[in-house]
Amino acid sequence: MDPVSQGVLGASASLSVSRREHLVLAVLCGWLAGMAPDLDSFIRSDTDPLLYLEYHRQFTHALVFIPVGALICAVVFQFTIARRLEFKLTYIYCLVGYATHGLLDSCTTYGTQLFWPFSNTRVAWHAVSIIDPIFTIPLLLFVSLGAILKSHRWGYIAVIWACLYLLLGLIQGKRAEHFAVQLAASREHNPVRLETKPSFANILVWKTIYEFEGRYYVDAVRVGTQMQLYPGKSVRKLELSRDLPWLDLNSQQAKDLERFRWFSNDYLALSENKNNFIVDMRYSILPNQVTGLWGIQLQTYKTASEHVEFVWDRRITDTDKQMLLKMLTGK
Repeated sequence: MDPVSQGVLGASASLSVSRREHLVLAVLCGWLAGMAPDLDSFIRSDTDPLLYLEYHRQFTHALVFIPVGALICAVVFQFTIARRLEFKLTYIYCLVGYATHGLLDSCTTYGTQLFWPFSNTRVAWHAVSIIDPIFTIPLLLFVSLGAILKSHRWGYIAVIWACLYLLLGLIQGKRAEHFAVQLAASREHNPVRLETKPSFANILVWKTIYEFEGRYYVDAVRVGTQMQLYPGKSVRKLELSRDLPWLDLNSQQAKDLERFRWFSNDYLALSENKNNFIVDMRYSILPNQVTGLWGIQLQTYKTASEHVEFVWDRRITDTDKQMLLKMLTGK
C-alpha cells in the first residue's frame, strides 16, 4: 500500500506492545520499520526498466526476511532516533512494525512474494486498494490518540480496525466474485479464470475480469446492499503469432515480454490505442475500462539486445472522476 498506510499500521503494531515511558519512540520505530521494506523501490536500472518490477515486493517483503529487515532497522535506529532505548526493545518495536508490511501488501491486488526464496508466487488477497483513505485515516487517528494520551490501548484498537476492515474487504470481494460468476453464466460463458479487484480508494466498487475463449471480459460492480452492474468491454487475449508476428522470440524484447507476463499473471492484451503496446488488463483508472494503468511498449526498429519501454498512464480526466463518483453513489 501507500507509505502512509504502511507506516501507520507499523506504528499501530509497535504502539500495542510498547511501554508507557517510551511510547513515542516505539511509535516512531514501528512507523519507519513499517515503511522500510519499500526501500526495494530503489533497485532500478537505467537500461532495464523491468528490473524494478522483479525486485519490488520481493525479498524485503518475504516472511523469512522479517527478522533480518527488523534487525537492520533496529541497528540504524539505535544510533539515531532510539538511543535512549535498550537494543532489545528497539528490535521488538522494529520487528512488529516491519512484520506488518508484507502482510498488508498481500491484502492488495498488486501481488507480494511472501514466500521468497522458496516460491516466486505473487500473493494477492484482493481485500483493499493500494490507496484507501477509509482504511488509513482511522489508523492515523488511533495512533495519534495513543501518542497524545500515552496509552498503548489505542494500538490494540488500531490493529483491530485494520483487521476488521480487511476482513470486510475480503467479504466484499467474495460478493463481487459471486456476482461475476453469475454475470458470466448469464452470457453463457464458462470462464477459464476470474478475478475481482477493488477499484481506486474504496471497497464498494469492484473490477471484475474473466477469460473466456481467448478474450478478457471487463466489468464493474457496485457491491452495496444491492448489486449494481456497470458493463465494460471485452478484448482479445494477447497472441504473439497474431498480434506481434514480427517479434524475434530470441530477442530481449521477447524475453522482457515474458517477464511482464509473469508480473501481470498473464493478463495481457494488445492496446486498442497504441501500436505494439501491451497492457496489463488487471488495472485501470475506471474499473470497467480496458485501457490499463501501465504496459510495455515494443518497437520494430529495436535491436535484438534492446529492452522494451515500461509506460505508466496515470492520467485521470474530469470525466473519469465524475464517472467513478457516479459508480460510488450508485447512479
